[in-house]
Amino acid sequence: MSELVGNLLVAQSGGPTSVINASLAGVIQEAGRHECIEEIYGGANGIFGILNEELIDINDERARTIEGLRHTPAAALGTCRYKIDFKKKPEKAAQDMDRLFEVFQAHNIRYFAYIGGNDSQDTSHKIHEEARKRGYELRVIGVPKTIDNDLPHTDNCPGYGSVIKYNATTVMEVGFDVGSMATDDGSCCIIEVMGRSAGWIAAGTVLAKRGNPANPPHIILLPELPFEPEKFLAKVKETVAAYKYCVVVVGEGIKDTAGQEVGADKTRLDSFGHPVLAGAAEELKELVQGKLKTKTRTVLLGYTQRAAAHCASLTDANNAFATGEAAVRAAIAGESGYMVKIVREIQPDGTVKWSTGLQPLADIANVEHFIPREWISEDGYMPNEKFVAYAQPLIEGEVRYPIESGLPKYVVLEKTRVEKKLPPRVA
Repeated sequence: MSELVGNLLVAQSGGPTSVINASLAGVIQEAGRHECIEEIYGGANGIFGILNEELIDINDERARTIEGLRHTPAAALGTCRYKIDFKKKPEKAAQDMDRLFEVFQAHNIRYFAYIGGNDSQDTSHKIHEEARKRGYELRVIGVPKTIDNDLPHTDNCPGYGSVIKYNATTVMEVGFDVGSMATDDGSCCIIEVMGRSAGWIAAGTVLAKRGNPANPPHIILLPELPFEPEKFLAKVKETVAAYKYCVVVVGEGIKDTAGQEVGADKTRLDSFGHPVLAGAAEELKELVQGKLKTKTRTVLLGYTQRAAAHCASLTDANNAFATGEAAVRAAIAGESGYMVKIVREIQPDGTVKWSTGLQPLADIANVEHFIPREWISEDGYMPNEKFVAYAQPLIEGEVRYPIESGLPKYVVLEKTRVEKKLPPRVA
C-alpha cells in the first residue's frame, strides 16, 4: 500500500455524549504523529457544515486544549442530524455528494473520520462507496458514538458507560430521598431516561441496586418489551406494600401492546420525522395516581444524562480515546469503509482487557442492536445477572478533570475557519 499524502477531516454527528470529545482528541493526537497527514481539519456541525465548506483549522488549536477535550462534554466541533437520503430524496442526495466531493477535492481531504451513531455510520458508508465509484482516493473510517449503545458488532458504544454511571448514581440518590420520606400512605417516583428503540440506558440503572432487591430501581421498563398497564400497576402496588415506596425507571420509547409509543407527541416531529418523545413518565404518573391513588412524582433526566462529564466513566473515556486513535491508524494502514469497534477480553483473573478492532461499515449502517431477552428477568421488569456482568465493567474508574472556582474547568476550541475555496452551496 503506497503512502497517501493529504489532509485529514474529522467531524462529529448526532446527539453528544460526555466522552465524544475524547474520541476527537484521539483522532487529532494520533493524526499529528503521521507526516503523510499534512493538515488536520474539523467539520463545523458535522456533514452539514462540511457541505457548506465550514472547516476548522485544528492546527491553530493549543495542544493543552486538545488534551482538555478528553474530559470536556458535548461536541466541541458542533454536531448535526443531517441525513444524506438516497431512498427518500435521491436528487438531493446526489447533489449533496457532488458538493461533498468538491469540498474534499478543494481541500485535498484524503482521510475522513466521522464520529457518530447509526445514521453517521450510514453516512460514512455512503461516502466510502461514493469515493470508490468516483475513483477518488479517500480513506473513510467511522468512529462509534452513542449513549443508546445500539450499534452492532461492538462490545459497547463510547458514551454508554458514562451515561449509565450517571443515571445509576442519580437513581441511587433519588431513591435515598424518596425512601426517607416513605410513609404508610406509600409513594411512587418515575424517572424517565433516554432510549427510543433500545433499552440499554434504562437497563443500566439496575447497577444502582447493588444486588439488593429492596434497593431502587424496583421496576425498569424497556422499549424492547410491550408495556402492559394492569401488569405494571400490580407490580407497583406489590412494591409499595413491601417497601412503602416504588422507584420506576422508564425508557422514553416504551410501547404498548399495539406497538404505539406511550410517550409520543404525534403533533411534533423531529428532524428524522419521528414523533417527539418526552411524555412516558407523565403518562405513567397519571396511570398510577388514577388507578392506585398513590402519590407519584416524575423526574426527567433529559440532556443531563449525556452531558454529565463530572460523573463520566474512566473506562468509557479511555475506550472513546482509543477508538479515535485506532481510526487514524487504520486509515494510515490503507483501510477504508470500516468502523472501529471495542473488543472485550476476559482475563483469567476475571478482569477485562479492552482493545479495538474493525468492522465493515456495511454491517453497521442502520442496524440496531437490542438487549438480548435472556438478559432480562422472566417478568420483564429487571435486567438480570447476565446484564449486570456486562454493564458493571463499563462504569469503572473516574475521570480526573481540573477545577476552577469550585466547578469543572472545561475547554473550548478557538475554531479558526479555513479559507473557503468554492462558491456558496446551493441549498
